[in-house]
Order: sequence, then structure tokens, then C-alpha cells
Amino acid sequence: MSADLGVRSVVRHRPTVAIVDLAAVRHNASVLRPESAELIAIVKADAYGHGAVPVARAATRAGAARLGVALVEEGVELRTAGVDVPILTLTEFPPGAEGEALRAGLTPTLYSSEALARLRAAAADIGRPAGAQVKVDTGMHRVGVPWERATEFVAQVLRAGVALEGVWTHLANAEDPADPFTGVQLERLRGVLDDLRAKGIRPGLVHAANSAGRLARPDAWFDAVRVGVALYGVSPGAGVDDAARGLGLRPALALRSSVSFVKRLAAGEAVSYGLTYRLDRDATVATVPVGYADGYPRALSNRGEALIGGRRRRVIGSVTMDQLLVDCGDDAAGVGDEVVLLGRQGGEEITAAELAERAGTIPYEIVCRIGVRVPREYVGA
Repeated sequence: MSADLGVRSVVRHRPTVAIVDLAAVRHNASVLRPESAELIAIVKADAYGHGAVPVARAATRAGAARLGVALVEEGVELRTAGVDVPILTLTEFPPGAEGEALRAGLTPTLYSSEALARLRAAAADIGRPAGAQVKVDTGMHRVGVPWERATEFVAQVLRAGVALEGVWTHLANAEDPADPFTGVQLERLRGVLDDLRAKGIRPGLVHAANSAGRLARPDAWFDAVRVGVALYGVSPGAGVDDAARGLGLRPALALRSSVSFVKRLAAGEAVSYGLTYRLDRDATVATVPVGYADGYPRALSNRGEALIGGRRRRVIGSVTMDQLLVDCGDDAAGVGDEVVLLGRQGGEEITAAELAERAGTIPYEIVCRIGVRVPREYVGA
């Protein structure tokens, strides 16, 4: 692993590793950036499990003008690594974090009078002006100033001496292009923008589109698009799969390991905790040192598949904390054989969407949950 990527080298003994293809990240960033709008690369949650610093560098080299994070700590990590593009925190600074965040040059999101007052006081304490973006709640009802009061709140921000750097909202269901609520949200945002402009207030950078909005709603692009999961080559939902394929998005993450033990079991033998899977014929069973502590879902017990020797093999029995079992049938398998749990081997591929469907979750969770004890190996730098 290269020190230039901002990743500490460690001695690796276990064969389990997550391979992150930075060339795929750069490709995805380049095709996702509209000609008419900026790209904000969302690198929160350690870049969805891919590694925040290497991904941030790859995305900005491919044209991302800004980065988005969820936590002040995430933004500070990027600054400490030397990342110098604008960084937007997607929620308000927590109480007490304002000074550190401003010194790190992070841009806050605002939507409450309390956070505005704290930001103003912190800016005065450290002797520098503050700017912020205002998030408008257009119907998702998570965080944001309600659209009916957004113009009033923006005026309050300006009276406090805080520069207005942008106005944005978040789409609740853009993954379903047939849902009319996305249109409702965009109309509410446009109404806020019209009110601001009528009062002579420039809204700054306007953005609404998340990954699904970038793929399916050009009317949501405005001045910038905030791209998260699509940056990593993962479609945000079945309703926009065709658009994702049309852009040629490339998955950036693979989860690989090796067979650590092989045994031949007779028909009728059961395996793993709870003995939930019983063989109906003699079979070669391979042990793989990956478990739910690594982020491989326990819900894939008796449901998942792994690639060994270029073929799909069923994951059998309960996925345990550190290991899982694979039924290789009558095919030969040996210690050290490569195992792909997410990614491509030969002509076969297991995608995050497939794992999510089998585990009863969403692709976002599949990539985000791969744990810190699984080392990341970067290629395509």
C-alpha cells in the first residue's frame, strides 16, 4: 500500500482483504459529473467503507469540486491528510465542535437558530468570518429548516453576519422515478429559491440530487450533484439500474479471501452453529476465514454464494463471527484457493445488489459494513 494514499501499511497474516479500485472511482466520478453542474463526492462513513482519504484524492483528481462528510471528525481527517478542496458537513456542527471545524475550513450546514448562534460565537472567538449552507426540509423530515420558513431562516443567517454559501435539500425517493413526490420536493425548493431571489438574496450553490437524482432526474441537478453510492459503482436502487448501466459505472470494491481448510463430509452430516444445513450427498466443504465480524452478513447463512474456481458455490450453515463454510460439491478445492465474496472471478460476478437482496438489506449497507479489521488494498492509483 502506498503512503501517498494516506493509508498506514500493516503486516497482514489473514488472507481476507477488501480490494479498492481507485481507477474505478475516478471513472465513476468522471462520468457522473454533469457538464452543467459541479460534482460533490460524498465520502462520509470512510467513503462507504472504501477509505476516505484515497477516495477523496481519486475523486478530486477526476473532477469532483467538493467533498461531503457527515461528521466533523471525517472532515478533519481529510484536512490532516492534506485534502484542500471545499468540504461540506451534511449536518450542523455538534455543540462544542464549531471552533475546530472552522479552523479546519469545513463548511457547515445550518437549519436551526441554536446552531447559527453557536457558529456566530465561534467565528467571533477565533476571529474569522463564517459561511454556511442552509438545508431545506422539502418533505423527507429528517433534518432541515421547513420549506415554509426557509426564506425567513436565510434572512436570519445573513443578519447574523454568516455568509450564505448554498441552499440544498435531500430527495426522499428518487430511486423510484415513478414517484411524484420527487417533483413535489423540487417544486418546494424552487419556491424557496424564487422567494430568496425576489428579496435580492443570492442562494449560492444550489443542489438537490443524490446518486439517484443524478441518474434519473436532470431537473434536480441545479448547480451541483451530491453523489455517494454511485461514486463507488453501486446503483442506489432497481428503478435507476438502467441509468447506472448506461453510464458504465464500475464497482470499486471487492471482498476476497482464501480457503483455509478443506474436509470431505458424508451425506447426512450437518454443519456450523445450530446445524442448520445438512448435506444431502457427499461433498467437499471449504472453510473461509470471513465472518460477520468482518461485515459479511449473518443473514446470508444458507443463502449466500461465493466464487471458487470461477464457479458459484453455496454458503452453507450459519455464518459465524470469523468463518463461513462453502459447499464445493464434488469439485476439488485446496487450501489457498482464492475465494471471492464480493466482486468478479473469471466470468462470474457477485454484486453488492445481489448480496443485499439475499440478506434483506440495501447495497449501501453491504459496502459500508465491511469492518476495519479487513485491510484495504488499493489498486489503480
